[in-house]
Amino acid sequence: MLSIKEVHCAYADTVILRDVNIEVGKGQVVSLMGRNGVGKTTLLKTIMGILKPFKGSIYFNDEDITTLSSEIRALKGIGYVPQGRDIFPHLTVMENLLIGLEARGIKNPSIPEGIFELFPALRDLLQRRGGDLSGGQQQQLAIARVLITEPKLLLLDEPTEGIQPSVVFEIENTIRFIKEQGNVSVLLVEQFMEFALRLSDYCYVMEKGTVVFEGAVNELDREELQSHLAI
Repeated sequence: MLSIKEVHCAYADTVILRDVNIEVGKGQVVSLMGRNGVGKTTLLKTIMGILKPFKGSIYFNDEDITTLSSEIRALKGIGYVPQGRDIFPHLTVMENLLIGLEARGIKNPSIPEGIFELFPALRDLLQRRGGDLSGGQQQQLAIARVLITEPKLLLLDEPTEGIQPSVVFEIENTIRFIKEQGNVSVLLVEQFMEFALRLSDYCYVMEKGTVVFEGAVNELDREELQSHLAI
């Protein structure tokens, strides 16, 4: 589904990613972990096309998308939930969700019932402005807004950050449901190791802009993994 080959990326003259190689298979949940500032968010932005690598290639469904715009990548089926959620605070929950549908070119769109099955709290919040929601409600809205576009690959950046435990549980169940359906691959950036490992088939750990550890979750050396994540 996603293949990142020897990708290097920089902000101005500062190189952030160095020779990154990552694979995400169809229907897999793959986690990407590491301390703050090691390049995880930069990698997601590079996959989404917000940043352009100066070396290396990105393949999606066996197609080289390295030079394609973010808009084209989204139309091809890549959905991105950024850190900080980036919902529209002055629009209602309903309007935020409809924007996701309109991006797919659907005329006279309506919200699929499945969205409310995943996030039942949103049903009673449809007329509330996004900026008036709690952090957990905003995160649910951000994920719902992307899922409504029916992506083939979902990029999640720190979905549990600053979220109350009850909503973390709901988000975990949502990712597990997506995985069980087998139609969507997930690349999950997450600081909470146990959360990530409960959901993932495979994991990578980054340090200083490069992958330093990887493995199938059911075969991992947990002590070695923890050593890369400890402050």
